[in-house]
Amino acid sequence: GLATDLVPSTDLVENDNEIQITAELPGLEEKDVQINLADNMLTIKGEKKAEKEEKDKNYRLVERSYGSFSRSIELPPGVDAGTIKASISKGVLTVVIPKPAPARAKKIEVKSAA
Repeated sequence: GLATDLVPSTDLVENDNEIQITAELPGLEEKDVQINLADNMLTIKGEKKAEKEEKDKNYRLVERSYGSFSRSIELPPGVDAGTIKASISKGVLTVVIPKPAPARAKKIEVKSAA
């Protein structure tokens, strides 16, 4: 079998609170998908291994088709990897990334020395 590159249809929707990424990954399951976050880059990787066996009187055919893909998406700085939620349903992967709260300036009270 030939190795094929899957090119998933990927959508990114952003609002004030979160970024939502959806990717169509037909045939893939949870175990086939990996999501990593490093240096504000979210990388979604998927790999599908399929094996088919056809038995006949005269020959036996085993066909393996491998499909893999990788997508990297730059996220705003400060995203907490622990808050990212990912789920896959009917071959559609959904990744929801809560946006970090803007850093608020802390006001420090100045007191006169006693």
